[in-house]
Amino acid sequence: MRRNFTEGWLRRLAVGVVCAATVGGLAPPAAAAPLPGGLGPCLPGSCPRSYRGPGTGPPAGRDNNVNVLVGGDFRVRGTAAEAEGRVVALGRVDVHRSGGGGYAVGVAGTGSRVPPADGSDFLTAGGAVTVAAGQRLVADRGTVRHAGPVSGTVTGRSVTDAAAAEPYVRLRDELGAASRCYAHGADGHGRPATGTVRTTGTETVLTGDGSSRLQVFTVGSDLAGPGGTHRNLRFTGIPSGATVLVNLTGTARLIDAGGVSGPAGLRERLLWNAPDARRLEIRGTGQFQGSVLAGERESESVVSVPGFNGRFLTAGSLTHTASGGPAGFHAYPFTGDLPDCVSAAQAGTVTVLKRDAVTGRPLPGARFQLWREANGRAGLQTGGAADARVGGVCVTDGRGLCRRAVDTGTYYWQELQPPTCYAAPAQRVTGLALTAANAARGVTVAVANTPTCGTLRLIKRDARTGRLLQGAVFELWRETNGRAGLQTSGAGADRRVDSGCATDPQGRCTYPGLPLGTYYLRETAVPEGYLLSARRVFGPYRLTTRNASAGVTVTIRNPRGEPGKGKK
Repeated sequence: MRRNFTEGWLRRLAVGVVCAATVGGLAPPAAAAPLPGGLGPCLPGSCPRSYRGPGTGPPAGRDNNVNVLVGGDFRVRGTAAEAEGRVVALGRVDVHRSGGGGYAVGVAGTGSRVPPADGSDFLTAGGAVTVAAGQRLVADRGTVRHAGPVSGTVTGRSVTDAAAAEPYVRLRDELGAASRCYAHGADGHGRPATGTVRTTGTETVLTGDGSSRLQVFTVGSDLAGPGGTHRNLRFTGIPSGATVLVNLTGTARLIDAGGVSGPAGLRERLLWNAPDARRLEIRGTGQFQGSVLAGERESESVVSVPGFNGRFLTAGSLTHTASGGPAGFHAYPFTGDLPDCVSAAQAGTVTVLKRDAVTGRPLPGARFQLWREANGRAGLQTGGAADARVGGVCVTDGRGLCRRAVDTGTYYWQELQPPTCYAAPAQRVTGLALTAANAARGVTVAVANTPTCGTLRLIKRDARTGRLLQGAVFELWRETNGRAGLQTSGAGADRRVDSGCATDPQGRCTYPGLPLGTYYLRETAVPEGYLLSARRVFGPYRLTTRNASAGVTVTIRNPRGEPGKGKK
């Protein structure tokens, strides 16, 4: 994909380009699509390049996408302990654990260590939030946004918002339709499997065809071992980078897993899909791998594995429970390419592509609404005799795309909210026409946003060996008084931005989401066996429109030595 764009190309991006086939060398895939509503991939925050297994330690990044979405009620029972990532429940949230204690949302003690951004919505509830006496719903450093009343103890910021769940309501139907299409095909006649399922003793082996980019398995029975034993699930014959779709057919389905194993990278591209199950239960003794989609609105899902590593998306209700030990949802993205479920009755697709105006990089996390021209007046009207809204709010996915399958006509993509750290474009509405001539290829419009904030990254090293150093402490200050250099005291002091950061085991302090401007780092403590640098203040470092997308990385080195003893 091209990273450098001419000035003329950027000007066209800024106002929106209508194109029948490709935009900037990127065409929406003809036979593959992401989950509805931008669900699935990591949304910055600051997404890590790769995900490690569940563990502890400092945050490895920030993901502002939804990790658990519940169309009905969300219940916490037993010894369930935490749900890492953003949690959205369109119904009620009820925390009533056995033995008391707390249930954490957003930030978990163990997990991928990629929580939502501080201050963002860790939990959204479309109904009441009820926490049993002596227990706590823990959302420290985050927000609990709720449409109904709250009873019991909730930590973190609590916000009453009658429209809290409104942005997600349409996703319930969209997820249900997508779930049925993934399993049964757009025509309802069934989706052919590409792989085979073979069970021997306590192991079930799912073997792919070794070549298809979408590996499809159909499982029409429970995945549980004989006599109450747990089933080991192993994937083989899966090409590198392929998406794996396991369709769990039937009105009730149980997975009792001792473990899920397969090729490297499987977890982020594995989707377990239960389109018709009224009851779906996932239990076992191991870490469950992959995301789950349950499409039935009246369904009840029960999850009791020690660790669930992936997105959990259900149009129905969910109970998170466990016995004998803590259990948690861990925030891992789904990045696979799923079947494109465009109805044959619909003419084609209209797509908006969101890009960074400086680098051309696709931007996830922008919120759009599609409208159809319906009142006979040129341009978009959203009030009074308004044009017709098409579907719910769409959030651009990891490829910067929002797509809708529609009939021929004139349409408008309206940008409701830019991605985090980007300015809204001067033109928030972009029109397009889907005609009989271009419907087969679809129509794409591109809109660019200018960055408004960036990331400052500090790397601390040994001055002689270059070894990464943990435990150096820094303050971050912003230039605010217009005088050269850093002033830390008095009425005209610059502004301190961060209360203090200690470098992690990789020698890093990362400051994401900084407004564009000039910054200084002041070193206040060093690791044992090292001396403070002769310069305790470093900078200025300037975050500008041009470098904001990439951020600014600085390396600061310390000499060895003990205070008062000189260098070693």
